[in-house]
Amino acid sequence: MEPVIAVEQLTKQYGGVRALDGVSFNIDPGEWVAIMGPSGSGKTTLINILGGLDTPSAGRALVDGVELAGLDEEALTRYRSEKVGFVFQQFHLVPYLTALENVMLAQYFHSMTHEAQAARALVRVGLADRMTHLPSQLSGGEQQRVAIARALINQPNILLADEPTGNLDEVNQQLVLNLFHELHAAGQTILLVTHDPAIGRLAGRRIELTHGRLAQIVVSSADDEVRFDHLLEEIFISGEQGTAARAEQLSGVGPLEVGHLLRQMAELRLLDEKSAGIALTERGRKRACDLVRRRRLAERLFMDTFSIEDPEADTHACKFEHIISPELDEKICTFLGHPRTCPHGHPIPPGHCCRPEGHGEPAKLAKIKV
Repeated sequence: MEPVIAVEQLTKQYGGVRALDGVSFNIDPGEWVAIMGPSGSGKTTLINILGGLDTPSAGRALVDGVELAGLDEEALTRYRSEKVGFVFQQFHLVPYLTALENVMLAQYFHSMTHEAQAARALVRVGLADRMTHLPSQLSGGEQQRVAIARALINQPNILLADEPTGNLDEVNQQLVLNLFHELHAAGQTILLVTHDPAIGRLAGRRIELTHGRLAQIVVSSADDEVRFDHLLEEIFISGEQGTAARAEQLSGVGPLEVGHLLRQMAELRLLDEKSAGIALTERGRKRACDLVRRRRLAERLFMDTFSIEDPEADTHACKFEHIISPELDEKICTFLGHPRTCPHGHPIPPGHCCRPEGHGEPAKLAKIKV
């Protein structure tokens, strides 16, 4: 697959300040990529160059194989109206135009106006009943959704978003991020600038900048696997206790991430989408059961054998559960005498190594001082 964006040794100099310093990366069609870094790291400069709003001092930025620095002003104007859609922290809506007219304004610069298309764009972002309202009559979240509809009206290949939730409260942040998730699921390529790690983790990859240089590129899937495990355990334990798991009560995951993670888990068939609440599929239950078993065996090992007390034992067990192989799991279980419960009295799900007729209390083991 040819990259939709190719950045090669991109450099931008402003007087004595080097905002970008030899940055290189590729982005494939349909990716959602977060551009992250502290203030002054070059995030907005990078987005402006990719959007044709600024030019590099050195290096190349290619979109669909076309080098942006080689385009004249007329070609750049056409590029901005056809290839990219912009969503900024500030909404940049014309105050005396309605929501519908603000969306149609983007079509005007594309030498066309089609009211029905603009209306469909607003319906897509959930504003079917707000089309005739002025920006002053809309909430911040609604204004940002008008801006997103305006960015999408010309069907751009790439959506460039610079801190799009920076001026929104938590509820409207979630609405806008849900919309980005839907766009990505439909195949939209998204580059989103953010300083918020929770928002950055929603993307498939994170490109992290420091002082204008590429610090690292992080694939989110590895981080997500650990979060999946955490949520699976919580849901499993809620079931053990006879209570239904609820999204707003799940701990250790921020409210901006939990919906995103639950959707991904449903796509992986770990959760049952048809259930009224949060319910594990057979696949999810098996994975959760294995996790709980490994963690509780690890607690037994650390507390009974190594004399490590809580909360240190719990911290070690939490890390240990992700690295124990099935073979090591059985060896630990056998070494401990196939215990029924963890040190806190919670049941340890039996494994293949445990006798069908049941397993006894842990054997008397010599304690090892550490």
